Amino acid sequence: GIEVATNQEIAAAQNRMMLLIYSVVGALVLITFSSWRAAICIMVPLALTSLLCEALMAWLGIGVKVATLPVIALGVGVGVDYGIYIYAKLVYFLRRGMGIQEAYYNTLATTGAAVSLTATMLAVGVATWIWSPIKFQADMGLLLTFMFVWNMVGALWLLPALAHYLIKPGKAGMAQTP
Repeated sequence: GIEVATNQEIAAAQNRMMLLIYSVVGALVLITFSSWRAAICIMVPLALTSLLCEALMAWLGIGVKVATLPVIALGVGVGVDYGIYIYAKLVYFLRRGMGIQEAYYNTLATTGAAVSLTATMLAVGVATWIWSPIKFQADMGLLLTFMFVWNMVGALWLLPALAHYLIKPGKAGMAQTP
């Protein structure tokens, strides 16, 4: 009875908690880069991954529980790192006078390789949990694998696409790097 009541309370508070997580992460991105463009480029792929993760949870019948919310928060924390690494390097190359395509290519060749390797290693590591006889561990392995991979895809593909439209090299509105 206590677990059911706790899970009902968590389900009711889920939107508020996710709003708080994204507000804090968004505020820190704004403070770090001093740019709303940076916040959009980094936060949109992150939010899309969380939305897709919630859809996956619904499709698999994994409810929001006391233990699932921290897993989603962990996915947000790792995903924002991917976005920050890619965005910072992309802006670094843009500030050196490169066009968006050349800056993106150089970003992929440097930081993109590290983000890809990190995401792959994390995803492979937690993917082994999927075969656990403990249902909770198997579910969390699936969710974390999904989030690590989709956060990588968002940082490597969606973030630069957004930057293409939001960042104009040489303009005063270009995001600052820390």
